[in-house]
Amino acid sequence: MTAILSASELMAELAGPRPPVLLDIRWQLGGPDLRAEYEAGHLPGAVYVDLDRELAGPPGSGGRHPLPDAEEFGAVMRRAGVSADTPVVVYDGGLGWAAARAWWLLRWTGHGNVRVLDGGLAAWTSAGGGLTIEEPSREGGDFKPSPGAVGLLDADAAASLARTGVLLDARAGERYRGEIEPIDRVGGHIPGALSAPTAENVRPDGRLLPAEELAARFAGLGASGEIPVGVYCGSGVSGAHQVLALEVAGIPAALYAGSWSEWSSDESRPVATGPDPQ
Repeated sequence: MTAILSASELMAELAGPRPPVLLDIRWQLGGPDLRAEYEAGHLPGAVYVDLDRELAGPPGSGGRHPLPDAEEFGAVMRRAGVSADTPVVVYDGGLGWAAARAWWLLRWTGHGNVRVLDGGLAAWTSAGGGLTIEEPSREGGDFKPSPGAVGLLDADAAASLARTGVLLDARAGERYRGEIEPIDRVGGHIPGALSAPTAENVRPDGRLLPAEELAARFAGLGASGEIPVGVYCGSGVSGAHQVLALEVAGIPAALYAGSWSEWSSDESRPVATGPDPQ
């Protein structure tokens, strides 16, 4: 099963005998939740899920978007109609970051059939898909999370992987280099990590590059799948999108969920600056 699907493929599945559960994960960094945008128009049958409150735990020592409590996450998914054997499709407003966070969490907690709508809401409407203001009435699902199904790194494991494998920093290059840091305590990167902005994985319309182009990009960074690969970002959101891109390229990767917001909050951890890994 692929990690993404096109708008036309989603339309066909929704009209078929086993339509997927749809989750709307529209979100903006540092802003209010986008439930009002969902209420103004969403894919028919989609349930809104709030990233800050339902796909993350309270900010703190674990970072700005630490992993949510697994049981609380499971309850959110069940309320949305997710069962262990139901296909799930997640989408957002276009960047793909928030949808990828939901995709990764479902994968990490053991759901085996979850995909991201490539290009998000814009791809759907561009393909002629309609929107609705009607909120669906769904029966509760039976999904029970079982964490650990895909790779997860803590700070120490990320530091080790930067030395023994490939650790990719998914943030913008200027944040990696430490030239600016608009959010966290200090700028820079984990020593040994390679700059790999997730924005370079997508086309102008927000869809991911073809698998072969992604594979070539990651191979150029030393991530060919032959040695372990990990990803981090600012707080574990855009990093999930990088893991998604790696998955499309056929390269398994682990996510450092605490990411730079956790790493940089600990003054004992080393910080590298400039364009080079070290």
